[in-house]
Amino acid sequence: MTCDTSNPPRTLARAIRATLLEPHPRTKVMATRKLVREWRQGGLAPVFDVAMPDTPGRPAQPELLPPRDMPKRRKAGSERGRIALWHSLAHIEFVAIDLALDMAGRFGGEMTREFVDDFLSVAADEALHFALIERHLATMGSHYGALPAHGGLWDAASETRHDVAARLAVVPMVLEARGLDVTPDTRDRVKTLGDARGAIILQRILDDEIRHVRYGATHFDAEAKRRQAAPAILWKTLVSRHFHGAVKPPFNDSARSAAGLSREFYAALV
Repeated sequence: MTCDTSNPPRTLARAIRATLLEPHPRTKVMATRKLVREWRQGGLAPVFDVAMPDTPGRPAQPELLPPRDMPKRRKAGSERGRIALWHSLAHIEFVAIDLALDMAGRFGGEMTREFVDDFLSVAADEALHFALIERHLATMGSHYGALPAHGGLWDAASETRHDVAARLAVVPMVLEARGLDVTPDTRDRVKTLGDARGAIILQRILDDEIRHVRYGATHFDAEAKRRQAAPAILWKTLVSRHFHGAVKPPFNDSARSAAGLSREFYAALV
């Protein structure tokens, strides 16, 4: 039996880059899930032979605005308020697809196979979350792109593009960890307003985000030890240098602890 070398498998890096540059949300969701499936089945070569783009593909809508220019959120119980909430969540999950893909594609060549597996798994989760939220928006007569969206969510990737430890410190261990803090209240609020399906979606996102933060904390801890640095001290240094927001309470200590993020990390930054 001879091997067919005329059509070698695509490299993982090229597949990730192509998916990052895809601007259409639904196509990006399908491409992400296909990419992860191919990787798990051995259809992509573990080769990092191209650079990741500085900016991923974005659809023409939503209009991306600076945080200061974002419209004020309407009353939560109103239909327009509900749409605004779910639209903002859709945008967060859409950008999260790119953050996870970029993590695997940009840093996978210097990290372990487990690192790549973990963050491609995160990308697949984020794609599912976006699809669930987009379908939920459709039940309200809306869609992703109908409203303006926060234009600064990719800034964390740009700020940390040269350092895997900084990226791990800021994205899973600050931004996603913040999701652990706020999602339970949002879930309970939408459930109180009679949106049982929305509450189920948010519970699924919360469960997955605990695992995502754990991936970040685990790989950050390994990287800190490789650099012969105390993990909590290195984390505080990198967050202070690269994160330009506030790490503020209230904290969901139980969810953070389940994700491997103890108060030793974040309490001193408050």
